[in-house]
Amino acid sequence: MDYPIWNLSMGGGVLIGFVSILHVIVSHFAVGGGIAIAILETLSVKRGDRSLRDLAKRSSLMLILVSTVFGAISGVGIWVTIGLVQPAATSALIHTFVWGWAAEWAFFVLEVVMALAYYATWEKVSKQTHLLLIWLYAFAAYMSLVIIQGIIAFMLTPGRWLETRSFMDGFFNPTYLPGLVYRTGICLLLAGAYLTFAAFREKDRAARARLMRFLAGFEVVGATVAFAGFRWWEAALPVNVRSLFLGANPILASLAATRPLVLWGLAGVLLIGVIVLLLPRAQVVPLAVVSFLLAAGSFGGYERLREGSRKPFIIRDYMFSNGILVSEIPGLNEKGVLSKAIWAAHDAGPTPTPEMTGRAVFRAQCAACHTLDHYLSIRKLTEPMDVDFATLFLDELKKDGSAYRDVGPGKPGPAMAAVPSYPMMAPFVGTDAERDALAAYLVSLKGAPKVAASKESPDAH
Repeated sequence: MDYPIWNLSMGGGVLIGFVSILHVIVSHFAVGGGIAIAILETLSVKRGDRSLRDLAKRSSLMLILVSTVFGAISGVGIWVTIGLVQPAATSALIHTFVWGWAAEWAFFVLEVVMALAYYATWEKVSKQTHLLLIWLYAFAAYMSLVIIQGIIAFMLTPGRWLETRSFMDGFFNPTYLPGLVYRTGICLLLAGAYLTFAAFREKDRAARARLMRFLAGFEVVGATVAFAGFRWWEAALPVNVRSLFLGANPILASLAATRPLVLWGLAGVLLIGVIVLLLPRAQVVPLAVVSFLLAAGSFGGYERLREGSRKPFIIRDYMFSNGILVSEIPGLNEKGVLSKAIWAAHDAGPTPTPEMTGRAVFRAQCAACHTLDHYLSIRKLTEPMDVDFATLFLDELKKDGSAYRDVGPGKPGPAMAAVPSYPMMAPFVGTDAERDALAAYLVSLKGAPKVAASKESPDAH
């Protein structure tokens, strides 16, 4: 809320999700692929098995392209998008985990250097040196995952950090280890699923069968570990978070519908893996494609579940999606939300009408999630409202914020109260005058012309 909102007709959260899911699928393959190739080459040296070595060599170029090209570019894309869409949260994560980020970037540099050195030194250095390069790559890639998992998990389950503001409490949060186990399984799963395509190029049928059985083992182990990690992750979630998608009457139906995708995707890969372990020559390209799609779909479903379970927060029980801190609610209710969102207040002009003030309040407090006419269209949502109904609606949202009034550094964090009517919406924060102005603006949208998709707000920042 301290920063101007980047207005997108598709919704900023959707953009972040699209870039992030592509990145995490690729980055987890980069981790698992490094481990798989390291094991392949190690076994080839010990056994003198040329087919294992050839598979490692064929796969190494894709590993380089994935980790050093697409992974790096999409990683930068994540930083750009989160910096534009959620600048306050990005700043909070950087300041809270600055040394964690520094360590992760150091490991990523080592990962890139080792990947390039490994690919460039085939048949040019000793086998032991070459093995050292790929194992260093695998170590650096996995350590990047170890660090990133702590920061990602923190956003959903900050745990005791809400009281202590300690790096260690934030990093080793309640879902850190379960999430790490799940992601480790996914890394192995994706590696086995993808390297299968490279194994099809083996011309010797007996050697190809050995490779298929080896890679199916990766899929079986990966799916089993991922399933165990996912169920552990669910058990580690606070009860009020699990209630969003578990139970006889889940609060958010879309998340409840996503959970089976995660579990059935893992089950499907496990079944295919067992079949190929028993009958390696049953592995054909269409089956490999199905296995890879199931793995990617299951992982994408998990990311959707994890992100959706955090709403209406960007950092749960600390910062709402609009950048308002839980600890700021009492002060902003007295001084007004525009006392902090100076950029929005400035846009209202020196002598604003109630509708102009309401538009400023909307941009400061609502535009992070709602667009005017497109994603989560506020015009469509408020179309049935008159001023009295809109005021009542905002009053109810304001009451939802009362559960957080005693929160701050050194004070216990709240357990989010699941509001029956609007469980995924942040509370309204501001003065009564700002509430009335926002209600007037929402009602005024009925007669306002719709905004073109490319111009969601005529003065968007």
